[in-house]
Parts: sequence; structure tokens; C-alpha cells
Amino acid sequence: QVQLVESGGGLVQAGASLRLSCAASGRTFCTYTMAWFRQAPGKEREFVAGIGWSGGNTNYADSVKGRFTISRESAKNIVYLQMNSLKPEDTAIYYCAITGISRPTPINDQYDYWGQGTQVTVSS
Repeated sequence: QVQLVESGGGLVQAGASLRLSCAASGRTFCTYTMAWFRQAPGKEREFVAGIGWSGGNTNYADSVKGRFTISRESAKNIVYLQMNSLKPEDTAIYYCAITGISRPTPINDQYDYWGQGTQVTVSS
């Protein structure tokens, strides 16, 4: 079993920055991808960013390219999401997820474990 715990969410004004963290514990895969998804009220959960085992393979949703950066400390099983130039439409619950697939897939059904989520609210 894998446990994922997110932190770093909060309430900020448009244009501000936040950094989310996700720590994985328990049994992890030999190689794995970690990713961030988000879900706004009344909307489907959507892929935000993912990072492969080596850290060199990343994938971003078009809506966050150039503003968000995903990174990881594999030795510590921690993944980060640096969010800059935040917009009101970034408001959502952000979830961390992990999969044994080596590439950062944007398909949420391919992720095996999920965190409880952390709320990010961006005011205009």
C-alpha cells in the first residue's frame, strides 16, 4: 500500500505563487511516475503535470505550460509543483497520484494511488 500526503495549498491573489508538495510512503514501485491532477467544483478531474522516474521526462497540460513546474526528489519520494502566475481558473483541489507506468501519462485511470488533495484558491 502507498500513502500520498499533499501540502502547500492555500488562498492567494491572482499573479501569486504557491508550491505544492507530495510525500509518498509505504510500498512504492521500482520505477514510477508521479503526477498532479486537479478538480474544480462541478468539473471533471484533469491532469496538470507529471514526471517520470528519472525526473527528465515531464508532461504538462496546455493550460499550465510556462507557469507550473513539476520536480521530484526521488530519494525522498517527494514531488513538487511550483505554480507561478496563478489565475482564478487555477482554483481547484489538487491531487497527487502515483503509477507504476514509467512515463507521465495524463490518463487518471492509469494511476494507482491518490492523495486526499489540497485546496488551492486564487482570488481575482
